[in-house]
Amino acid sequence: MASIAIYSVKGGVGKTTFATNLAWCAAHNSSRATLLWDLDPANGSGFLLGIDPKKKRSAQSVFERTHAAQKLVRRTDYENLDLLPADESIRTLDRQFDRIGKRKRFVKLVEGLAKDYDRILFDCPPVLNETSAQVIRASDLVIVPLPPSPLSSRAFDLVVEEVRGSGKGHPPILPVLSMVDMRRTLHREAREANPKWPVVPQASAIEQCAVERKPVGAFAPRSPGARAFAQLWTAIERKLAKA
Repeated sequence: MASIAIYSVKGGVGKTTFATNLAWCAAHNSSRATLLWDLDPANGSGFLLGIDPKKKRSAQSVFERTHAAQKLVRRTDYENLDLLPADESIRTLDRQFDRIGKRKRFVKLVEGLAKDYDRILFDCPPVLNETSAQVIRASDLVIVPLPPSPLSSRAFDLVVEEVRGSGKGHPPILPVLSMVDMRRTLHREAREANPKWPVVPQASAIEQCAVERKPVGAFAPRSPGARAFAQLWTAIERKLAKA
C-alpha cells in the first residue's frame, strides 16, 4: 500500500480536483483498490464524486476511535474507488490531535486501512498545523498543485519547509504546475523555469468536474485534462516504484 497526500497551504489551487481525479486514475487506469480520504471539512471530494456524508456517524468519530474508519467508507459509482468523506465535525481536528497527544494517531488509522487498499489518497485542508504534520508522517509522497504565480511559489516553499520538518524520513515532494494557460506570459515563464515538473492545463473539461460531479476521465476521457491527469498518475506510480 502507498499513501499519497495532495497538499497545499494555499486554497484555490485545484487540490480537491487533483485528489479526485488522481484517485479515479488509480482505480480506473491502474486497477488499484483505492481509497480517497477527504480531510477538508468542506467535503469537496465527496461533492465531486456525487456523495454526501452520512449523518449518523461524523468524520470526527474516526479520530476519536468511537467508530472504525471502515464504517464510514462509502462506495462510489466507480469500480475500485471508495471514499471516506469529510464533514464539519473535523473543522477543529488539529485541536483534537493536540488534545489526544498522540503524534502517530493518523498513521495508525492509515495502517488499519492498508489491508483493504493498494492506494490511499488524502485530500488535505490548506493548513499548517498538527493535522498537516500527522498526514505528512503517514504519506509516502506529497503532491503539491501550483498555479503559476509568485504567491504559489511562496506557498510551495512553506510546504517544503513543513514536509522537511517532519523528520529525516520525510516523504518526497512532487510539485505540479496546475491551471496552466500557455498563452499567458507568466505561465510560459513558470513552465520554462521548471521544465521537469508535470503540468495540468487550464481546461474547460476539468472545470466541468464540479458541474458533472464526476472525474474528468469519466465523462471526457479524450480531453486534454483527462490526458494530463493520466500522465500525472503514471509519473506518480513511477515515483512510488523508485521509493
